[in-house]
Amino acid sequence: MATLKRAFDMASPNFSNILRTLMPDLLIYDFLQPWAPSLALLQNIPAIEFSIMNAALLSSICAHDLNNPTAKFPLHLRDSDIRKFHNQCEFSSNGIKDGDCIQQCCARSCKIILVKTSREIEAKYVDYLSDLVKKKIVPVGPLVQDPMDQTLDEETWIMKWLNKRERSSVVYVSFGSEYFLSKEEIELIAHGLELSKVSFIWVIRFPKEEKGTRVEEVLPEGFLERVGEKGMIVEGWAPQSKILNHYSVGGFVSHCGWSSVLESIKFGVPIIALPMLYDQPINARLVEEVGVGVEVKRTAEGSLQSEEVAKMIRDVVVEKIGEGVRKKALELRDNMKKKEDGEIDGLVEELMQLCTR
Repeated sequence: MATLKRAFDMASPNFSNILRTLMPDLLIYDFLQPWAPSLALLQNIPAIEFSIMNAALLSSICAHDLNNPTAKFPLHLRDSDIRKFHNQCEFSSNGIKDGDCIQQCCARSCKIILVKTSREIEAKYVDYLSDLVKKKIVPVGPLVQDPMDQTLDEETWIMKWLNKRERSSVVYVSFGSEYFLSKEEIELIAHGLELSKVSFIWVIRFPKEEKGTRVEEVLPEGFLERVGEKGMIVEGWAPQSKILNHYSVGGFVSHCGWSSVLESIKFGVPIIALPMLYDQPINARLVEEVGVGVEVKRTAEGSLQSEEVAKMIRDVVVEKIGEGVRKKALELRDNMKKKEDGEIDGLVEELMQLCTR
């Protein structure tokens, strides 16, 4: 991400020339290009922000904190979550912090802001954000592609393993592409999976500097032998949408990156939330509020416990207590599917209006 930010900042001096050459009717930008709308305005080109973050997060860091900081925020957030997010915000090469970039992008967007979300998930936060920034918020839907029918060679063994499992009996475990679990976290989650006695498929990634590390080196001794055929470890990459769409998957242990949350919702898979950094704690609260998942409780110091991980997995995937979450995940999947085309049609209409003004 840091490299991408530097690349965008380095491109800004030439961007005016690009606009003059292309003469677009409309410019759509995201928080990595806070300088873009000002350059577009100089050439009378309307510019609107497309946020890959949800409306709850934007309401908090982009509007609520500035415009109405003393009011009670609609989504319950721990003070530690807010501090952690702001502390983790990076500086771009021009010295602007991420949070400031996000705020600038909202402020400079022309009349509307596009948000990767759905009113089925975030209606009250969409309305709250609109009220705070005095602009129309246009949900564009989850924008999650359906899995391709074609199965790649490296996917075949995963699909064969899943095909042998009963419906909704497997928990899928993945923490995205930007966060790497420490050895201690891997051991803790491994113990939790083993204690849960639920079949699992677990994607483990290592950072570049640890290239060559073998999974066996970081897992608890004897773990692979003890779980046997009940568990599958996948190193590096896995076809997440295909896995979540498989009938045997009944839960997703997730870091709650927003794209992963939307994928899980699209395929009707309840979430066992294990947020780690950035916007993930806010996303996890939203998942719980909507009723499509539960967050694994931490100690007062913020630590995880294997027993709690195991309990939440069993509650969501197996136990009667999780029936409500499982049912809600399927209901939300179906409701969003009905509204998806309407959200895209609404987006097209808004863009057409901007281009013809």
